[in-house]
Amino acid sequence: MTGRSHRPSHRPSRRRSAVVATLALVVSWVGTAGAAERIGTTFPEDFPEILDASLGVPVIGFGASGAVERAPVIFLHGNNDTPYPTACNGSFGHMQAFAQHFLDHGYRSSELWGLGYQGDQCDALADPTVKSSAAHSTLANVPDVRAFVQAVLDYTGAEQVDIVGHSLGGIVPREWLRQDDAYASVRRLVAVDSPHHGIINCSPSLRNYYANPAAGGFHPDSAICREFGAADTPLLSALNAGDATPGPTEYLSVRNIDTSFVYVEAQDGAFPPVPAEDRHGRPHDFSASGRLEGARDVGVVGQGRHDPALGTAHIGISNSPEVWQLTLDFLSSGPSPAPMPAPEATASVRPHDGTAARAGALPATGGGAAGLASVLLAAALWVTGPCPTSGSRSRRSAGSRTSTRPGRATPPSPRSPGTRATGSRPGGGA
Repeated sequence: MTGRSHRPSHRPSRRRSAVVATLALVVSWVGTAGAAERIGTTFPEDFPEILDASLGVPVIGFGASGAVERAPVIFLHGNNDTPYPTACNGSFGHMQAFAQHFLDHGYRSSELWGLGYQGDQCDALADPTVKSSAAHSTLANVPDVRAFVQAVLDYTGAEQVDIVGHSLGGIVPREWLRQDDAYASVRRLVAVDSPHHGIINCSPSLRNYYANPAAGGFHPDSAICREFGAADTPLLSALNAGDATPGPTEYLSVRNIDTSFVYVEAQDGAFPPVPAEDRHGRPHDFSASGRLEGARDVGVVGQGRHDPALGTAHIGISNSPEVWQLTLDFLSSGPSPAPMPAPEATASVRPHDGTAARAGALPATGGGAAGLASVLLAAALWVTGPCPTSGSRSRRSAGSRTSTRPGRATPPSPRSPGTRATGSRPGGGA
């Protein structure tokens, strides 16, 4: 048979190869970026050394050098915790992961700072009563927060910071703001399951096992219980008198509304309930202690699934992607935002007027390496078309940028958008 022979076209194969090559580049870039951009466990080398006021040693934490575009965010852990996992607190220290969520969704590492205001918690292994002692109290740690905020402001050149605090980490900054009338320095404050109205762990009842020295020594006259053992302690009375949320700072409280071992007479993960009594033995319902009057208030449930060590809601809430996203949305939104939606299965929203609402799931937030990867992939498919079918104490942070700090960064606008268990764990106390 005569005639021109037909050679098969190789164009589809070439187009497929182009897409595969582009995808390989994207995957490689994302992997490199993910490895480079991690929240570290140290401060930059030229960040000032701050001595812990109650421990007499340098504070620990994380941060990075570089320019800032947003108000820097300062993350504060709760009582008996650390800003990142340490040798004596290896299954906790969730504020580092909290900050990582921000880094993965558009923030720079130079805008994310964490303070450890109670050391590495190794002293609590030798003497568990440290957990309820004066060194862990609000008043003892206000100087650390005061000094750290000022150092971050000076180092970054920012005019304001945002603060995210879990449990006690939401109270210490409130007391600092009250003492110094420093509200103009804090754009927004997020308190995550914080004891604004006391804790349940200070009862004189024999059933309050937290009072046992091996469980932290949270007896009625311990320093922590003098601050939080009743709704009308001197500290809480001062914080909540009149306007509990003075401006211009804006506030968000996020709290457990099903269980929490510091507020609710119910099982919370590994912890059995204790009597709902204050330090005087008076019956008292602490279940709404995490609500801050005047703040936007969000209640969440089921947070124990985020605490892999103890299964508790009070600790899990600080390791919760839903709460991370709620916080990110609040800090990234414009001034005086409307009530936020919350995950249907895990949260309810309580606006200022006290009404309760249910809303759909939060939209995914783009940005970071994953967001750019999606853009690159879309661009690759648009260019090539669809494939045809065929049959020690180094102070340089591990997550710091290589650029050097400018003399003074352009300050952000005041309203700009802003395992396995290791070590021991406290039984109670904010």
